[in-house]
Parts: sequence; C-alpha cells; structure tokens
Amino acid sequence: MFAGDNSSNGKNPKILESVIGPNEIHLTESKDHHGNWLESIISRKDPIAPAEIGHRSCSACLLHHAAMKLKRRLYWDPKNEKFLNDPEANTLLSRPQRAAYAVR
Repeated sequence: MFAGDNSSNGKNPKILESVIGPNEIHLTESKDHHGNWLESIISRKDPIAPAEIGHRSCSACLLHHAAMKLKRRLYWDPKNEKFLNDPEANTLLSRPQRAAYAVR
C-alpha cells in the first residue's frame, strides 16, 4: 500500500475498495497534518502522530540512507541511537552546525 498527499494505490487495487469493520482498528484521519501539529503546540494536547512515532519513522529512512551510502550492512542500537561497533557510520548521525545567528 502506498499513500501520498492526495492519492493512494496498492499492488492489489481491491484493498482501496475494502471497508473497515466496526471491530477492526480505525486510524485517525488527518487532512491537515501540519495544522494538527501546530494546534497541538497551542493546546498542549497530543498530536495525531506522536513525536516518538515520527522520530522512529524518520530514523528508519535515515538509517537506510546511511547503509546505502556506506554500501554495507549496519547494526543499529535503537536505545542508544548509535550504530554498533561502527565509528564511520556514527559520523553520519550528525553534521557540523551553522554558526549562530546574530542581530547586528
């Protein structure tokens, strides 16, 4: 199943026609993901997508990128958020930050 901003498709198109029953898991629909995030800041209520889920989802993509860049298998420690026994891979986890902004 693939989902984008305004479209969805899948290997089996019939999945898009299926109806989720009352006793099945229903996910929260978000038509304005960014707006929901801003509203959660103002209201102090949890957003539809919890920060931890967003962090872990993004991490999976970044870890995959590191493995592709290094062209080898990497082993990830999710608790410490470091690659295991791989100092070279760990250098990809951050980059030099720009100088601080100053008002003149």
